[in-house]
Amino acid sequence: MKDKLMDAMQRFSKAMFIPVLILPIAGILIAVGNLFTNTRLQAVLPFLDNPFTAGFGSLLSGSLTAILTNLGIIFCVGLAVGLADKKKSEAGFISLLAFLVFINAMNRFMGIRGILVEGSLSGTGQAMVLGVQILDMGVFLGLMLGVVVALVHNRFCETEFKNAFQIYGGTRFVFIVLIPVMVLMAVVLTFVWPFVQSGINALGSFIQRSGNFGLFTYGTLERLLIPTGLHHLVYTPFLYTSLGGTASVGGQILEGARNIYYAEIADETVRLLSPSVIWDARGISKMFGLLGACLAMYHTARKENQEKIKAVLVTAAVTSFVAGVTEPIEFSFLFVAPVLFVVHAVLAGSSFVALNLLGCRAIGPNGFIDFLLYNVPLGFAKTKWPLFILVGLVYFALYYVIFRFLIVKFNLKTLGRESEGMEMKLHSKAEYKERAAAGNASSGSGTSDEKVDAAMIVQALGGKENILKVTNCYTRLRTELENTDLVDENVLKNQTGAAAVIKKGKNVQVVYGLKVTAVRKAVDQELGITEQE
Repeated sequence: MKDKLMDAMQRFSKAMFIPVLILPIAGILIAVGNLFTNTRLQAVLPFLDNPFTAGFGSLLSGSLTAILTNLGIIFCVGLAVGLADKKKSEAGFISLLAFLVFINAMNRFMGIRGILVEGSLSGTGQAMVLGVQILDMGVFLGLMLGVVVALVHNRFCETEFKNAFQIYGGTRFVFIVLIPVMVLMAVVLTFVWPFVQSGINALGSFIQRSGNFGLFTYGTLERLLIPTGLHHLVYTPFLYTSLGGTASVGGQILEGARNIYYAEIADETVRLLSPSVIWDARGISKMFGLLGACLAMYHTARKENQEKIKAVLVTAAVTSFVAGVTEPIEFSFLFVAPVLFVVHAVLAGSSFVALNLLGCRAIGPNGFIDFLLYNVPLGFAKTKWPLFILVGLVYFALYYVIFRFLIVKFNLKTLGRESEGMEMKLHSKAEYKERAAAGNASSGSGTSDEKVDAAMIVQALGGKENILKVTNCYTRLRTELENTDLVDENVLKNQTGAAAVIKKGKNVQVVYGLKVTAVRKAVDQELGITEQE
């Protein structure tokens, strides 16, 4: 039962990456659009104060805001595609149809019951979704419908009929089955959802009442779940649902820390960002803390290894600071010195509390680029962004001192301190290219300056027959295997450039960092997997 539950969570986690990884892109471009329409910035840079740049900024931010106000359908389609075993594109199309059936069925049933609110919907628990008035379920609606569509799709997508009924087979039959399912769900949720929403609100209120303890618990747990790949299941509800707070911006009630933030930075009438239940303070550990950890590992490495690991640590540190991708650093000490990872999680959680105590509302979850675009143009009053940098420098020092003390005190085998002949778990690009050139002929497609040895990766995962499914997230190749005992971790780490290998039941995650997309494409090609599959 435990393995089945973990497998289900892993599948859901992988599917969540489809919509989750799109949202930061939309957020960054909205921030860029806001730069061109920001009156404070125009006062400093007068050349921006013209109809062309202002119109471009308004068009860019205004068009992308629609993504953030329609998260329900985005998560519905994204989850359906991610959870579908095959015919993924058709699953996505059918999920869109199912979503439309659901919202219109709920609207009609609410009309029959006479509970549709007239006039302003603010604070009524109802909302307009794609122009249809229904109960306000936000992202949770997309999550529920996406899972249901995927389950029905996987069960019936290959059902075929004979004779005159064969036209109704396959994915068309999936839609036929989904129509009554969606109508029934709409009716049931009309009665049930108000109670569910009350529970969610109560949980949000509890977290809010717990104050800094709640912030600390949230921030620590989000980091501790990194090894399982389930960490975004913690932060997504807080960023995009009422668990992360509610606020009225421009007469509109918004839910979720990130949604509130986007709206308030765009509204120039807002002079001070409102405190939400959970604020997105992950940038402190990503932009500053882990840099201190890298410096500590460098200074505690054996003298003969310091030059060898310098390029590796610098690359990993820059990636964390600029892009917010932390796994190459975290996995360098997660398995060899887990106590450091626990300390890292605790420090990350405490950074949420530090920013909250100072009233700092600056964010940088995806690194320094995010930080610049989101915070600096707004001035000190809205975000108090200079405090973010000050706190970050303090945490840089804390990470460095604590990591260095623990590494030396307990002789932890971090990078450069391994036993003689032992391979390091992070590798420079030059080292990787040397191994790739010395290995089997590369197959598949890589980046412009390195090849991906997909044949070696497949073999190290137990061969083609052992691989049941292949997906990827931002940094990990995620596979489902028939027999995980056949995995050769040494080959994956030492000969294909993987930073870490994580086994959970039948799921094996291989951490490759930002090049994982190229790895996934090459592995798909090696396995003969087409887009349709």
